[in-house]
Amino acid sequence: MRDVVIAGIGQTPVGEQWELSLRNSSALAIQAARKDAGGLKPESMYVGNLLAPVASHQANLGALLTDNTNLEGIEAYSVEAGEASSAAAFRMAYLAVASGWVDVAMAVGVEKYTDRAGQDQDDPIYQILDYDYEYVQGLTPLSQAGLLFQRYLHENPSAQRDAFGAFPLIAHENAVHNPNAMFRKALRPEMYMKAGMVSEPLNMFDVAPYADGAAAILLTTPDIAKDLPHSLVRVIGSDTAIDTLAVHDRPDPLAFRAAGISLEQACHQAGILPSDVDFFELHDAFSIYAVLSLEAAGFAPRGEGWKLALGNTLTRHGDLPISTMGGLKARGFPLGATGAYQIVEAVLQLRGQAGENQIPNARLGLVQSLGGPASTAVTHVLEKMA
Repeated sequence: MRDVVIAGIGQTPVGEQWELSLRNSSALAIQAARKDAGGLKPESMYVGNLLAPVASHQANLGALLTDNTNLEGIEAYSVEAGEASSAAAFRMAYLAVASGWVDVAMAVGVEKYTDRAGQDQDDPIYQILDYDYEYVQGLTPLSQAGLLFQRYLHENPSAQRDAFGAFPLIAHENAVHNPNAMFRKALRPEMYMKAGMVSEPLNMFDVAPYADGAAAILLTTPDIAKDLPHSLVRVIGSDTAIDTLAVHDRPDPLAFRAAGISLEQACHQAGILPSDVDFFELHDAFSIYAVLSLEAAGFAPRGEGWKLALGNTLTRHGDLPISTMGGLKARGFPLGATGAYQIVEAVLQLRGQAGENQIPNARLGLVQSLGGPASTAVTHVLEKMA
């Protein structure tokens, strides 16, 4: 397998992109990534998306995106893995270059949540659940997360409910300085405590907001990218793991097994321990997911992930910064495009281009994206090249 580096990145602001279509927003991200990579042209493109066939009435995204960006003739198609779709697309692009199949590949994440409106706007998102045994019975991703949160507090009676508020507070504090974030305003603890319940015990600030957005990453070999003016970021670990689709089929609903397996194997490939990383871009779709992800990764014992939020450990100035550009909670949650945004933000950190949010001397970044309640987990380890 060959070394693979990230040569170019591009993104659009996350939010309600009423003025942009699916093809427009993806074209902006693709063009930005190619410009950042000195004009390199991909030989293959992998598109991560969840909603387009239903919400946007558009499938065959490989053809749509290449046709709209003058890239006809290359290999291109969609990759679907729930909200982890673009993280999986990035893995496909990485493997294409690492294997020698192509020299330059692109991963794109794009989502147009606002292409569907009204009472049934969220219906396409429920496809991530087990249709027969969860969705038909009235379960939604939100209510499912609420049930997991209830179970966590039941099994761990010493857990401080207020401590979970640190996750959205950290995310919003970091998003203040991210020009592409959906919410660029810090939260006060009292605002979190007064927020209304949306699926008890989850309140409004425990839930990441669905949004539109597009992000693109161009990958190649170190030799091809050697003359680029910015620092190169190397992909040194990549792994995907799967758990049961339905939570009720798991021996332990609070064990994000796939998240732990994919992270362990990605770190093993990279030759590092999770504790070696300088920051962790985790999948904070819900505050309880952040806690369960930290426990699955081994950063905290079972039932004690919430304790990491009590001090400064998870802030930009701590030992394990998370959600460094706002995370899903404050940057916004563009569903299938989320993994691409996480990679782009990690690259900015490792290049030293994260502005006010820069983690000093960041060299190793850990990025994990989840499909559903860790039914799918895709983890990458990125390293700044000397």
